[in-house]
Amino acid sequence: MQVSKWGNSLAVRLPKAVVDSLGLGVGDRLEIVSATPERIVLAKDERRVRAVERMRARGWSLPENYAFDREDANLR
Repeated sequence: MQVSKWGNSLAVRLPKAVVDSLGLGVGDRLEIVSATPERIVLAKDERRVRAVERMRARGWSLPENYAFDREDANLR
């Protein structure tokens, strides 16, 4: 993988095999589990998924296909 400039940040493009194995989609978040100068371990961040599952378990309703948009929420 190659590190590229993206605005004022750096980015790494994930190979399709990694995307498929983690079940990633656009907007999903990754968590750095551990990092050393030689190695980075990533995991799919499931905190939001678990939060929605807890809400549903309590009987709280969400609109069909609900997706939290942090950018939109921060505009309020």
